[in-house]
Amino acid sequence: MKRLRALIWPRKGFKRSFRYLALRLSRLSASPHSIAAGFAIGVAVAWTPFLGVHIILALAVGFILRVSLVAAALGTAVANPLTLPFIWASTWEIGRLLLRRDETAATNNLDLGSLIHHVSFRELWQPVLEPMIVGSALPALLSAFIAYFGVFFLLRAMRRQRQQALSFSNNDTGISA
Repeated sequence: MKRLRALIWPRKGFKRSFRYLALRLSRLSASPHSIAAGFAIGVAVAWTPFLGVHIILALAVGFILRVSLVAAALGTAVANPLTLPFIWASTWEIGRLLLRRDETAATNNLDLGSLIHHVSFRELWQPVLEPMIVGSALPALLSAFIAYFGVFFLLRAMRRQRQQALSFSNNDTGISA
């Protein structure tokens, strides 16, 4: 039971994971803008239904926009086993509403077992992928916007705090900057 609990909820909670992520981002040598933009790209890509290629997509977009590729890859961690069911359900529902599709018409003709067994892209496109792609645009943009400004201001504050600590320690040892 303890192993199952640790698999779902870390022993020390998620606070430690978020602190580690913030430290990893703050230790990158790029500018706060580059890191924040890269992370925002990764977060936005995490909303897409293209599981398995999130990192590749984030790196490609990050490379084109010349932002931190490490931060872009880290941003894709938003799509994880705990968040993917919520991401997929919300993107499908938003896409279905935006495309004005009736729920019963979309799901009555859908045989997921057959689709998974035969992997027919054409049959999977309209009832599943199209609504998820359309539905991912709005939450991706919103979360990328929030992630950019959150990471940008967090990095500036952390770097300012580190500079103050370094200048304070240099002044204590008699070293002038």
